[in-house]
Amino acid sequence: MKKKILALMFLLAVSASLPQAGRAEVEWKVLQNIDLKARPLDVAPSADGQRLFILSPGELLIYSLPEGRITDRVTVDSSFDRIVPLSRTDVLTVSSSTKKNLQVVMLENIYKIDVSGLPYQGPKDAPVTIAVFDDYQ
Repeated sequence: MKKKILALMFLLAVSASLPQAGRAEVEWKVLQNIDLKARPLDVAPSADGQRLFILSPGELLIYSLPEGRITDRVTVDSSFDRIVPLSRTDVLTVSSSTKKNLQVVMLENIYKIDVSGLPYQGPKDAPVTIAVFDDYQ
């Protein structure tokens, strides 16, 4: 026991006598200030780094980095307090520590296409889904 204490004292004395490593200064530069209008609970980047998911009570905000603005707001259960993006850019998890619940959700973009004045067949207000298969060669 006495040898361990002496060895520890020796190491402390040696480390105190060594020159301290140089310390670099850090500068803080605000690139953008985002007014959320709500208290942020959690923030996570998308897998591709193009979006920030910002969770506030009852709402998921989607901030587009290329556009530099909040592009979408999605209503969520107000008990959700954490978000974690997954490896796909359109899938993330939202969880509630109070309700002990986790949901895996997929985000789908909805694009509005102006078809006014174009010919159509069938009901004017019928929903249309366009599937793009871009993984074929």
